[in-house]
Amino acid sequence: MSQRSCLSVILAAGEGTRMKSALPKVLHQIAGLPMVAHVVRAAEAAGASSQALVIGYGADEMRKAAAKFAPKAETFVQEKRLGTAHAVLAAREAISRGYDDVLVMFGDTPLIDADALMAARFRLAEGAAVVVIGFRPPNPTGYGRLIEKGGKLTAIREEKDCSAEERKIGFCNAGMMAVAGAHALKLLDAVGNKNAKGEYYLTDIVEIARAQGLDVVATEASFESALGINNRIDLAQAEAVWQQRRRHAAMLSGVTLIAPETVYFSYDTEIGADTIVESNVWFGPGVKIANGAKIHAFSHIEGATIGSNCDVGPFARLRPGADLRTKAKVGNFCEVKQAVIEEGAKVNHLTYIGDARVGARANIGAGTITCNYDGYSKFFTDIGEGAFIGSNSSLVAPITIGNGGYIASGSVITESVPDEALAFGRARQKTIPGKGKELRERLASAAAAKKKAAGADN
Repeated sequence: MSQRSCLSVILAAGEGTRMKSALPKVLHQIAGLPMVAHVVRAAEAAGASSQALVIGYGADEMRKAAAKFAPKAETFVQEKRLGTAHAVLAAREAISRGYDDVLVMFGDTPLIDADALMAARFRLAEGAAVVVIGFRPPNPTGYGRLIEKGGKLTAIREEKDCSAEERKIGFCNAGMMAVAGAHALKLLDAVGNKNAKGEYYLTDIVEIARAQGLDVVATEASFESALGINNRIDLAQAEAVWQQRRRHAAMLSGVTLIAPETVYFSYDTEIGADTIVESNVWFGPGVKIANGAKIHAFSHIEGATIGSNCDVGPFARLRPGADLRTKAKVGNFCEVKQAVIEEGAKVNHLTYIGDARVGARANIGAGTITCNYDGYSKFFTDIGEGAFIGSNSSLVAPITIGNGGYIASGSVITESVPDEALAFGRARQKTIPGKGKELRERLASAAAAKKKAAGADN
């Protein structure tokens, strides 16, 4: 199989009006990735070395998106929507290069898996000219039925054309196909449009191939893998399926999910064994977690790297560029952005660390903030190894706190602090004996007078 060349033609020209969106349907996301990108990834995993995206509505937006998730893919525009076979032929230039296998896929089936595509390619390698991928939905009503005889596919029958006996068939057409490259263009060019809609249907190549004496067979994918997206409800269902698969895989790989149904993964989340994830944790794109970390409840993490045996949360937010080294801790109600928290350092609670380095074994007290932005530019804060930053401190960047530096609580630090130095940056306290009692009595009297005046007005 590895020696057979393969092209995937992915149909992504649909407008998707039922999505009620200005965004092309196939760019709506599953697990933080456009659904069509999931299809591209499945095709690549099944051995498709070349990709042809057939686009239409929102072509410019599609090209821009494709440059990110499929930079090597070619795009072809279907100028008029005249049916699925017509859409495939928009990629004629790519198909004509003579691939062994041509996979025809749909950009709105994001759950298709590589195994289903590989099974179809295997049948091509055995000599089939056309392989139709089928599935068995819980309720086949509305789907075209796959009619088989003697192990061969004889027809794809639309439900309205089925006999009463054929309607009992549960094996349905998923729409996706694998076609032998040697026959692909000849079969597609033979498709006509003599039907009620005047369109060119891809399914017609089954009968055309059989009339030419070519083998046509069907393979089976799971119902979930063939699930198509037509509206926001379908999108949510696909997201739920994807998340369930990913959670299952994570737990089998040695990750503990305390409440699996509440954890959200992105398409590229990497998470090491012996990591414990508590409830209601959200992993956005670009998260890498080493072994043995603990992620507490209600944490929101994206674009972050978390080293082994780190402790995060609860209610922590790690933004892009957060880099926690071994045994670092970021506690509750803390936010870290574009900053390195080195080995054993602690950012305990109610703290913002942005555009910074926190040295190994440093301790950041509650309510500390790095003042990294002056309204126009970002500036860096460098906190040395073993430094102690007292609670409620503001570090005004650019600034360096030396190794072992000690910042007194409540300080506003605007100048760099040398190694092992102690820095204060706050007003001197003034205490007036008896003044507290006098102030309370005066405030109580004013409040009573105000209450009495309000009663008189009523």
